[in-house]
Amino acid sequence: MVLDNRSASYPEPGTSRSLSVVPGHPERVEALRAQFAEQPPDLPVRLAKRTSNLFRSRSRRDTPGLDVSELTHVLHVDPVARTADVEGMVTYEQLVDATLPYGLMPMVVPQLKTITIGGAITGLGIESSSFRNGMPHESVLELEILTGSGEVVVARPDNEHAELFFGFPNSYGTLGYALRARIELEPVRPYVRLRHLRHTDPRSYFAELARVCAEGTADFVDGTVFGPDELYLTLGTFTDEAPKLSDYTWLDIYYRSIRERDIDYLHTRDYLWRWDTDWFWCSRALGVQHRPVRLLLGPQRLRSDVYWKVVAFDRRYDLSNRVNRLLGRPRREPVVQDVEIPVDAAPEFLDFLHRDIRISPVWICPVRQRHPDRQWPLYELDPHTLYVNFGFWGTVPVRKDAPRGEHNRAVEAKVTELGGRKSLYSEAFYDERTFWRLYNGTAYARLKHRYDPRGRLLDLYAKCVKSE
Repeated sequence: MVLDNRSASYPEPGTSRSLSVVPGHPERVEALRAQFAEQPPDLPVRLAKRTSNLFRSRSRRDTPGLDVSELTHVLHVDPVARTADVEGMVTYEQLVDATLPYGLMPMVVPQLKTITIGGAITGLGIESSSFRNGMPHESVLELEILTGSGEVVVARPDNEHAELFFGFPNSYGTLGYALRARIELEPVRPYVRLRHLRHTDPRSYFAELARVCAEGTADFVDGTVFGPDELYLTLGTFTDEAPKLSDYTWLDIYYRSIRERDIDYLHTRDYLWRWDTDWFWCSRALGVQHRPVRLLLGPQRLRSDVYWKVVAFDRRYDLSNRVNRLLGRPRREPVVQDVEIPVDAAPEFLDFLHRDIRISPVWICPVRQRHPDRQWPLYELDPHTLYVNFGFWGTVPVRKDAPRGEHNRAVEAKVTELGGRKSLYSEAFYDERTFWRLYNGTAYARLKHRYDPRGRLLDLYAKCVKSE
């Protein structure tokens, strides 16, 4: 068994004492309710957040929002019941650090450290355990929500607020804000063994992915596509031993290792954050994949939240497009999207990406609904179908006379044609009628009427498409 200076010894789940309950949550909730009551009645209520993992441009407002910066506590970890109670603004980095000492982790840990629990529940999330555990909201047992009416309710799948419980995912804070969540946890082992399997044919690649997911022998499944004939399927398995450990937290780059190594080993914590150090591969656009630059910056600055601030500054002042104009280069359109496509249609969608969008690499992540008997009305997937999440993030050149969002609109049309779903964390271009057809406007209107009757919060179309 490998030895190094970082402990990777986890206890058996259920043998450790739980954390003490962190006090003060009721007082923090009451303070937030008081803030809500003081918001101008003629303006939409918003959150006053310094950071975000959204890639939608927003209208800038001078009015103050709700300060949720105090809702950042892991309230309780119960290693016997395998649950955690956490406040809505707790990041997954905080939560993982609180649960790993008990040999536990959340059922699904989204890829980036500063994604919050509340954000992943109301705005969805996915990772390499999603082929068996679904999305983060599917392991939620209970939600405490500040609704658009200013009321605080506790929603469970079997109480009087069950409709809100199931309708909260994909509502993006337009029905209310998550103040606290009780979530399920699962056992881990100290290390993860990785196998990177290369394929050259998309059809055999996705057939193998479906077979592996059905077989269920891997703990984690995802993939990376570098080109039409260079596709990698990565299978991760928990293990108690590791003959040699890799480290992608500073000088070495994880996504490059996929092409270089058939077998790899990581600490479980490092596996969970393997994509964060370089924001998948997006850090290359910021020039930080050169070794001297990484030496200078240090691991503390090689983080997705640092990159996000740089990109947000660039987008706010349109710096990249200004430079391109000065240099006589074509304007570029950001294409930052995650979509779910039924696995049988995945080869066709990948061919479309290579042919019409021309963006690479592409992240591949299988997902299947965890509970086939449940319905999540604002983001409905066939519970008996394996879907493939395609994550593609970059910019592409556009024609001078091209309409705004030409490539993004093409993606939306193709996703709809193939019976897929598109996440709303980034720009969307649907017309209103199409949007409400795809995202269950009938169910949403019923929830909006009950929990935000005065329209204190933006509606989903205004927030996610009109970017108000």
